[in-house]
Order: sequence, then structure tokens, then C-alpha cells
Amino acid sequence: MHLGLDCSTQSFSALIIDGPDGPIVYEGSVNFERDLPHYQTTSGFIHSDEPAEVFSDPLMWVEALDLLLAQMVKDGIDLSAIEAISGSGQQHATVYLNQQFDRTLANLQSHLTLKEQLASCLSRPLSPIWMDTSTTTECAEIAKALGGNDEVCRRTGSVAELRFSGPQIRKFAKQSPDAWKLTKTIHLNSSFHASILAGKSVSIDHGDGAGMNLMNLETGKWDPEIVAITAPDLARKLPSLAPSSSVTGTISPYFSQKYGFNPQTKIVLWSGDNPNSLVGMGAATPGNMVISLGTSYTLFAAMEKPLTDPNGFGHVFGNPLGGFMSLICFNEGSLACEKLKDELGLTWEEFDKWAASDKATPVRELLDRQFTAMLEKSAWMHLNPTTIRVTGGGSQSAGIRQTISRIFNAPVQQIQTTSSAALGAAIRASKVG
Repeated sequence: MHLGLDCSTQSFSALIIDGPDGPIVYEGSVNFERDLPHYQTTSGFIHSDEPAEVFSDPLMWVEALDLLLAQMVKDGIDLSAIEAISGSGQQHATVYLNQQFDRTLANLQSHLTLKEQLASCLSRPLSPIWMDTSTTTECAEIAKALGGNDEVCRRTGSVAELRFSGPQIRKFAKQSPDAWKLTKTIHLNSSFHASILAGKSVSIDHGDGAGMNLMNLETGKWDPEIVAITAPDLARKLPSLAPSSSVTGTISPYFSQKYGFNPQTKIVLWSGDNPNSLVGMGAATPGNMVISLGTSYTLFAAMEKPLTDPNGFGHVFGNPLGGFMSLICFNEGSLACEKLKDELGLTWEEFDKWAASDKATPVRELLDRQFTAMLEKSAWMHLNPTTIRVTGGGSQSAGIRQTISRIFNAPVQQIQTTSSAALGAAIRASKVG
């Protein structure tokens, strides 16, 4: 069996498949807001006093991982049967770690929690996440230093983007120079958790690394000029880059001793949630379009060559199974729906009925605006899909699926699980396990 894990904005989930092409045999999840209320999050995130700053707590993530694995054992899952593990992390979230991190990972004690042992390893207590849009100044500085956003996009696949890791790193280095000096390693959400499972600091994969405004798409390595522009001494703080299929080794003794994993369980590099969803949706080869209806809405598809968006709306990431993928993100997609639902005093069932109605309703108007904008801003991809595959919580809505089909003039197919990122991670694990 093969395990896929997913640390998303709102939850930490697990999904097990029985063999490379086998069925899903287990799904479980820890919801941050519901199950870990002491972190006082809203939908899994924390707003600072500055409205554009949005964070999450890495210690909440690791506490959730312990809780999730304990729940799997309680549910009767024989974790010794797991051959390989990979995972998915919300893209762009950065974790800042001091010199204790490597030593702590190598000596994790199974009678203690991950939170207890990793708390002293953070040089920055909170992680800016993909919803943080506070880096306008830093994006402008990076673009200017490189000769404009066209050059940033040509090299990295995206213009200097507010939510991306590079500008976030630059802001931290500028505003907190003392903490920056104490930072030895900067991980993404994905590589942070892969490191914990492996018991050592591991590489960032090409899929997630491409979402940082730091990786050169042509070389698959950190772009030395952009790295130097972004922050002082950054090159020494970044892990290496590696293909998404890389096996980092076997699982840390912490997990075999505490939860019963086979000590020979392989750990495959984690990737971002969108690259993993591409795999989980069966769209890792060119020809299919995927729309993920999560906290944000994303539209993506595989591509052989890194075609970039001339208008700067879209992004190019690495495809975990090779090649590239194009993506457009529409912030707060489901949050906008939830806000309207609450304003109208509707249940989700009533919201869905209004969405599917032939009459003009506020719900229909919102969804039409959302997906018409998606169609218009994806024109640069030159896609003419025969089928659109949908995933995420919003894919449960027949009204939303109907809206997508009508606006894109293509049939819509829903997959068996809303956990496409965790499924993609499990599939990736199965290819090496």
C-alpha cells in the first residue's frame, strides 16, 4: 500500500491506495480549525494586524501530523504495510529554521511529540502562506533589479508574484535582519514535512520549487542572479532542487517506533498541492484541463514546454511526472461563495439549488462572474478540452459543475475523491514503492 499526505490550508489529510492502480482504501483528515482550536485560526490561517499579511503556524501542522497518524492507528490501519509515502503541501508557504533543525531531525524521540521537539527549531514562529499579499514593494524591487517582469517571467515561469516565496523571503530578510541571520534553512511547506518524515533536511522538488520566483525553468536549478537579488546569503539557506520522483531514503525511526511503520518505508519528495492534483486528476499528460475548487480556484493543465502567460496572470510549475504545467489561481474562490451563502442565510444545499436554477439569482451571478473570468484569463494556454475534470470541495456542487460546463462548453467530470492532492501524492509514491 502507498500513502499520500496533504497539508493544505485548512486541514492535514491522508489517503492510502492499494497498489499503483489500486483502489482508495482509506481517507482521513484533521481539520485545523475544528480539531486544533487552540491555534485560533480562521479556516486554517491567521491574519496579522496588517490586513494583507496571512500566516499559518508550522507547529500546528506538525501537531496535526501526529494527530492524523494516531487516528489512522486507532482506525485499525496497519501502517507497517505502507511501502512508500509522498505528500503535498499548500504552495508558496515558507518555513524558516535555525541550526538546530538538522540535529533535531536526526534525533527525534518517539516518546515526545513533534511539536515539543521542533518548537525550538523555528527562527520565525509563523509561516506566510499563499494568501499573503503584502509584498508589493518587494515584487517591484525584484522586477526592477532584473530588468522587468517579462524577464522574471521568462526565467521563473511567473512575474514577481505577491504570494510567491521569493518576495516573501525578501520581505522577511529586510524587516527582521536578526532573525534572518539565525535562519539556516528555508523550506517550503512540502519539503519541511518531507524532511520530518525522512529524519533529515531534504531537497525541494521541481514542481513546488517553480512556485517561488527563484527557480530557473530552463536549468531546473536556482537562478543565481534572482537568488542574489532576493536576499543576502539566500543561496546558502536554500536546500537543493531535485526531480519530484526522488527517493530521499527511508522513514525516520520516530515514525516506525511510534506508529508502526516499516523502517524500510521509502520517502518520496513532496510537491505542491497543484502539481499533486495534476497527477491525482489523471491529467499529468497534455490534453486534459483540471479545475480545482478549493479555498482558491485553480485551473491547470500539463504542457510539454514552458509556455508563459504574456499578461502575467498565469504561472508555470514543474509537472511531478515530467515536463511542465500551466496554472492560473483565482484567490478565495470558495471563500467568496461561503461569504455570499452566509449573507443570504442559505445552507449549502440551498446554495446549490440557487446555483442550478434557470432563474437569475445572486448565486448564479457570482458563479458566472467567477468562471467567465477563468475562461478569459486562460486563453493564453490555447486549450480546447474535450473534458474538464473538477476536484475540491466545490466539485460536490451540481450547480457549480453545471456552470463550468455551460461557460467552457465542455462536459465536466468529477473524480471519486475531493482529495486529489493526497491521491496524486499516493500515486507518485506508488511509482517508486
